[in-house]
Amino acid sequence: MNSRRPDATVHFLTSTTAELHVGTDVEEVVAPDSLALRDRVVEEIRQLAASTGEPAHATLVEGSSSWPLVVHPDGTWAESLDAATADPVPAPAPAAAATAPAPAAPAPASVTAPPVSTPAPASAVPPVSTPAPVSAVPPVPATASVPPMPAVSAAPPAPAMPAVPASPAAPAVPATSAVPATSAVPAAAERREAAASVPPQRRDPATLPLPEPRETPATVADRGDPGKPTVQDLLDSRGGTSRTRATSGWQGAVRRATGGLVSPAPGRAERDRLDRQKRVQRRLDAPRTIVVLNPKGGAHKTTSTLLLAATFGTVRGGATLAWDNNETRGTLGWRAQNAPHHRTAVDLLADIDEFWNPSGSSLAALDTYVRTQVDARFDVLASDEDAAASSTIDSAAFDRLHSLLRRYYRLMIVDTGNNMRASNWVASVAAADQLVIVSTVREDTAASAAWLLDGLREKGFGDKIDDAVTVLTAPSSRPDRRLEARLSRHFEQVTSAVVNAPFDPSLVDGGPIDFDALAPETRDAWLTVAATVADRL
Repeated sequence: MNSRRPDATVHFLTSTTAELHVGTDVEEVVAPDSLALRDRVVEEIRQLAASTGEPAHATLVEGSSSWPLVVHPDGTWAESLDAATADPVPAPAPAAAATAPAPAAPAPASVTAPPVSTPAPASAVPPVSTPAPVSAVPPVPATASVPPMPAVSAAPPAPAMPAVPASPAAPAVPATSAVPATSAVPAAAERREAAASVPPQRRDPATLPLPEPRETPATVADRGDPGKPTVQDLLDSRGGTSRTRATSGWQGAVRRATGGLVSPAPGRAERDRLDRQKRVQRRLDAPRTIVVLNPKGGAHKTTSTLLLAATFGTVRGGATLAWDNNETRGTLGWRAQNAPHHRTAVDLLADIDEFWNPSGSSLAALDTYVRTQVDARFDVLASDEDAAASSTIDSAAFDRLHSLLRRYYRLMIVDTGNNMRASNWVASVAAADQLVIVSTVREDTAASAAWLLDGLREKGFGDKIDDAVTVLTAPSSRPDRRLEARLSRHFEQVTSAVVNAPFDPSLVDGGPIDFDALAPETRDAWLTVAATVADRL
């Protein structure tokens, strides 16, 4: 039975940034534009709903306005902009409303004092000079016989009130100028009552209000003395980026031999490598999930998952997770470097409710469930390794784990099992931001990958297949080049890119991967794979 988590609050800071508050946790949501930001916010709330299996309630706040949002686990949502509040003016008391000045009802030209509709007890009559709420004062008809508004505020206070008799024969107060008590109720209160009866409506994210842009140091500086330099002027006065130093090839050898006195520009090969590194290091506007697929065993899914995670971890600088999403038992944990514990995804799922409490929601607490690969700067979440266990990971379990882990990692590379009908397998594909199809240069594994793509298209994942990246790994030091070319031609037509990875003898034994022992050609090839994937995130 899922426990109810705190309701979420989303603060729109600018048109491209927002903050999601859940209990004491705060997560920044960033998008390239306002439409993408709204989609990201709805997806964040959907993840909360999916983790509990019930609708998630959130309050959207932009400036002084707020409105409710309800997102269901299946992604459907509803909200009501009509129920938004924008610091409404409080409604006055009924007694005060009955005796408030009535500039809304035009008075005859002979009336020089503010008209009063009905007498009221002296204790309930406020001074006439007290200004009425702005929202309760309708426009005064522009007639020459009506005194200007300042004349109303300048009227004598309490002494002038008894001069208006309560008798119906009073000539100064015609019956047509009487103002009902309800007319003084601010229109904002009536709108709030009407909005309360309007049920929440489904709306397109494009119709949500645009948040006001946040002030930047530059805009603040514009209001200052234009003759005085600001901190932005100081930062702008810095020189351009330093020239890239060559580290390899004859260019690097010359620079090192001369102590930097002679520093040629990097050669073509090094410039290409630096370009791929920058592509891997590109900024992401939200956590990303990469799913590695092939329903056949021995297709190098686990090896590819670890090498891709190691490349992203070392080049980007951490915050990367390799996750074994096998419904029963996988080998990702066995091929990772040793860890001081043997906890798995099943253990994390059993204790996941603790991470919704402020005392348990920390990266340090998560370290007791993942296996840190120190040299490669990424973590591993292993699948169940208990041979006697009968528990399995289903789609609901995957969604709960994914909702939690994306709070701590920028990139998650998910290794999948061989059963493409398993619910957690389908859930990982549905949650994927990028698919990576892996296969060795063999007829059987390539045919399995092609069959997989056909099946995913029939299930409605055609767009993800079109953007997928295919990796063909050599099964030996002398692969069949004609078969490799034929497979490349096929997958280039059904996916967005194909990258070839060479054979590496350090990966043959099937034990823990020693990333320092990888050949330079292997490192370079997987840098190309990571850059190709990063281009599509």
